[in-house]
Amino acid sequence: MRTLIFGAGNLLLTDEGFGVHFINYLQQHYRFPEEVELYDGGTLGIMVSHMLEAADHVYLVDVVDVTGEPGDIYRYEKDDFMLGRLPIKMSPHQIGIQEVLALSELRDRCPEKISLFGVIPQSYEAGVELSPLLAGRLSGLAELVVEELRCSGLQILDYSPSVPMAHS
Repeated sequence: MRTLIFGAGNLLLTDEGFGVHFINYLQQHYRFPEEVELYDGGTLGIMVSHMLEAADHVYLVDVVDVTGEPGDIYRYEKDDFMLGRLPIKMSPHQIGIQEVLALSELRDRCPEKISLFGVIPQSYEAGVELSPLLAGRLSGLAELVVEELRCSGLQILDYSPSVPMAHS
């Protein structure tokens, strides 16, 4: 089974880049088996439909425009997408993941399992760093996703950089 962890967002608009920052966080803190692909989807929209269609299970991470407090993280599953239980636009991207998945479903190529972790942004100001609030959400969400993957039988290792040897 192939798993795709897909981070969407625009790195030039602070919290709008949460999904991309999430992928970077995972790459820096964990080692994944070859069945798991981490993908920085940026704002590519429909251009990445082939990535989604090649996976059995997709974890999407993006900002969402829903009622709540900045930093709140909501989880949605495939039925939420297909039954229209999500906001019209999840984020300011021109063509959202929701539309891409609808097209994949029409083509009978939609992944079996889709989970979206959507976070409410605090800021869309110009800037390449997340707000401190959202930066603080990266580790908890990473632990949640990694634990779920481990429970499904995948071996994911915590990254521990090698300690340089001291010279005498």
